Amino acid sequence: MTPAPRRVLIVDDQPSFRRLARELLERRGYSVVGEADSAAAAVDAAERLAPDAVLLDVRLGDGNGFEVSDALTRASPAPAVLLVSNNDYCDCHRVKDSGARGFVLKSRLAATDLAEFWPTPAASCDSPRALPARPNGTNSARAS
Repeated sequence: MTPAPRRVLIVDDQPSFRRLARELLERRGYSVVGEADSAAAAVDAAERLAPDAVLLDVRLGDGNGFEVSDALTRASPAPAVLLVSNNDYCDCHRVKDSGARGFVLKSRLAATDLAEFWPTPAASCDSPRALPARPNGTNSARAS
């Protein structure tokens, strides 16, 4: 039996980036189940759509991706969050502290093997930027 495509939510305040990310993800076999353009919309969409993974911009108009990632990864079940930005946050402790699986520069997204960060039907390969999921004890359901 062929595994179902992994369901992804794209969160970015730039429509052009959301469009390009959708095209890239769909070409790679992911199913984009929704898009959000703000922190508030991201939390709402994640609760409604229950994606397997979230592509999340660090800089949003009404908040930041670190806080959104923290909220999303405390949910049960928690989606696998990959943070993206035009600015380099690769060595920033906030990426790990937010519960995200990792960080990728937007300019490097097309060259990145997303299987290292997200569940995927395809085989994964090694990447030094991938972070492990939070231990089970820290993923608690949050109150609405």
